[in-house]
Amino acid sequence: MAKEPVVAVVGATGAVGREMLKTLEQRDFPASEVRAFASARSAGKKLPFKGEELVVEELKEDSFKGIDLALFSAGGGTSKKFAPHAVKAGCVVVDNSSAWRMDDEVPLVVPEVNPEDIELWEDTGIIANPNCSTIQMVQLLKPLHDLYGIKRVDVSTYQATSGAGKAGMEELVTQMQDFFAFKLDESKKEAFAHQIALNVIPQVDRAMDSGFTKEEEKMVYETQKILHKNIQVAATCVRVPVLRSHSESITVTFDEFVDVDVDECRKVLNNFE
Repeated sequence: MAKEPVVAVVGATGAVGREMLKTLEQRDFPASEVRAFASARSAGKKLPFKGEELVVEELKEDSFKGIDLALFSAGGGTSKKFAPHAVKAGCVVVDNSSAWRMDDEVPLVVPEVNPEDIELWEDTGIIANPNCSTIQMVQLLKPLHDLYGIKRVDVSTYQATSGAGKAGMEELVTQMQDFFAFKLDESKKEAFAHQIALNVIPQVDRAMDSGFTKEEEKMVYETQKILHKNIQVAATCVRVPVLRSHSESITVTFDEFVDVDVDECRKVLNNFE
């Protein structure tokens, strides 16, 4: 890869794609060029970046020529279709969707937790980014697991509408506006299974045959893959009516016969990156 790579953000007009561009700018990421890609309907839009504007390009199979690093945040279907074309063009893909997370050949990486796994990217050219709630949780579990060994985790999440992207956030705002206009019954309910304004929904993503939702299953299997241990995880995921900031309540059960020192737990958590 070049010293200062050409970077592409795929799904640049979505909520996460916009945050990726902001982060690249805030961290002054050493890119020789940053390009923005999205669907055909978004092509031609302009996005602010470093005091100038990026013109959004239509994502095509041949879009990745000359690009060194592609940050994907355009949904699993888009990642499945276009990531292989990016890799074939010599591009390293960091994917934010669930498309590649449980692929045995693709590393699932949280830099503070399992940075050594990133070396496996050369097998497929793809690095997967875990689910947002999993990322929060494993950064707490890792130092505790290293200290005492974790046997079981029970977690409840309270997830903001940002987890459903721009459409989810806009639906909450619209429903709140309709509530104060006394017409909430007429408000659209598309991003979520039920009304989200002034409500909580104990369902994030679709229901699975296991009795859990897909979001809950992600937290189970992704945690086990990242920590390289078959830890028992029981997750309950709830959508709450706020725009941003997921919260979690976590109960950790350590391996048997471990004398747990709470002060030592606090110490390793405070010192963890």
